[in-house]
Amino acid sequence: MKALLLVIGKTDDNYLNEGITKYSGRITRYMPFELEVVPDIKNNKNLSENQQKEKEGELLLKKILPGDFVVLLDEKGKHQSSVEFANWLNTIFVMSYKRIVFIIGGPYGFSKNVYEKSNAKISLSKMTFSHQMVRLIFTEQFYRAHTILKGEPYHHI
Repeated sequence: MKALLLVIGKTDDNYLNEGITKYSGRITRYMPFELEVVPDIKNNKNLSENQQKEKEGELLLKKILPGDFVVLLDEKGKHQSSVEFANWLNTIFVMSYKRIVFIIGGPYGFSKNVYEKSNAKISLSKMTFSHQMVRLIFTEQFYRAHTILKGEPYHHI
């Protein structure tokens, strides 16, 4: 199985990019992992929140392939500990999906069509983080999950 992290817009802060690159590289020791940036919607100041979500949703849905297991990182998603997340991932990994696709939406969340296409929703916290910071937090947790599943010492239980 391969993993893809789809995000809207590039990450501007170097310290976040360094961390994302660090953990993305570590993840590839366990499975193929790619981060793909979907460009920001241009002239979005003239769009309503709903219109922006719809346009972003169209771009995201073009990236989803048949056979993908789609997971939205969403504030209304399921809360899990790191160990619970690792065990949940393990159940997905043994299924016959070709790819697991994690999606971090834009500032207003996801369109109805993206929600309908998803297989699961997870939340990283009850707190709200910037979409750029979520990328770093997620890549670290995805790496941590792999070390938990392998019984490696990165995560101290």
